[in-house]
Amino acid sequence: MKSAQALSKQHKLWASGRFAKDYARRNWYSIRKLDGAIYKNLGVTRSAINKKFLRGIPKSARILEIGCNAGHNLLHLQTMGYKNVYAIELNPTVVELAKKRVPGAQIIQGDALDVPFKDGFFDLVFTSGVLIHIAPRHRRRVMAEIYRVSRKYIWGFEYFAPRSTEIPYRGRRNVLWKAPFAKLYRQAFPDLHLMREKKYPYVASTNVDQAFLFKKQK
Repeated sequence: MKSAQALSKQHKLWASGRFAKDYARRNWYSIRKLDGAIYKNLGVTRSAINKKFLRGIPKSARILEIGCNAGHNLLHLQTMGYKNVYAIELNPTVVELAKKRVPGAQIIQGDALDVPFKDGFFDLVFTSGVLIHIAPRHRRRVMAEIYRVSRKYIWGFEYFAPRSTEIPYRGRRNVLWKAPFAKLYRQAFPDLHLMREKKYPYVASTNVDQAFLFKKQK
């Protein structure tokens, strides 16, 4: 397996240096502040979205987040009563920040292209604003890793576009792509059953977020 830095420019950007650390500090939100920011963009809070999509998922579920960054999604899950939460994060400095911020969560340095857990180890695996930062040529591999380590559910919350579309990100190219991620999952893994899906248009722009929850049928 090649190192993360050798695999892509995106990996190098997120794995080391100031870029990832600055991203973590910008996103150092309390749950209340994050809800306020999401509500301003979408007209609905992240807490409400989580409750809608995780309805019926047992509180004992073993959950993995791919790319937790500062850990605010893990905080949300803990507030909802989910205690068995794990995460991988590429940047080692950000891992240490997240560990301090989210006591009780199992957070390790790890690569979405080679998730360091055995097949079906988790009841639910999710991403939130992470697939958008995976280069299209690596997307299928990351989705395959998510599918592999999930025993039952795959949950996502990502920028949506009808087709893969690169957009500039903080003055950089080759960092962010909108795409129809739920459709890409269904194409790659036909046994996935779409349980819930909703698109959330932004209040003051043409951006759209998409949330989706799949259940494995095998």
